[in-house]
Amino acid sequence: FPYTTLFRSRPLLFVLRNELDYTGAKFGCGEGQCGACTVLIDGAAHRSCVTPTGSAVGKEITTIEGLADGDKLHPVQEAFIECDAMQCGYCTTGMILSSVALLRKNPSASEAQIKQALEGNICRCGTYNRILAAVQRARQTMLSEARENHRA
Repeated sequence: FPYTTLFRSRPLLFVLRNELDYTGAKFGCGEGQCGACTVLIDGAAHRSCVTPTGSAVGKEITTIEGLADGDKLHPVQEAFIECDAMQCGYCTTGMILSSVALLRKNPSASEAQIKQALEGNICRCGTYNRILAAVQRARQTMLSEARENHRA
């Protein structure tokens, strides 16, 4: 059936936004270079504008809409608010999801590792210092929570 083939090759970003109404991932450059469209696929950050929908079939896809646990925001989301790490907000979801992927993979990521993980995410407002501070704050929060849960 041709529609199925077309649907599977269609960029994941457009299926998320237009078919499923998950609009947190943004269309930026359309070439996977700016990071505005970042989603998590099986926990890893991916640029949804260049990811064919078919490659995500059967995998866990997390958008910004699914990051919070009910009313409880993820520590990275909380830190972005606390550090005022956004202005226009266009890059924010990509920055947050890229940071979550990093901290899940490397909970003790250094400043250099955080910068490297966010290297492909562009913030036109230039809030990079606040974004870095937010990721570092979230890292500390998550490490503290992990220690507390380990003791319990």
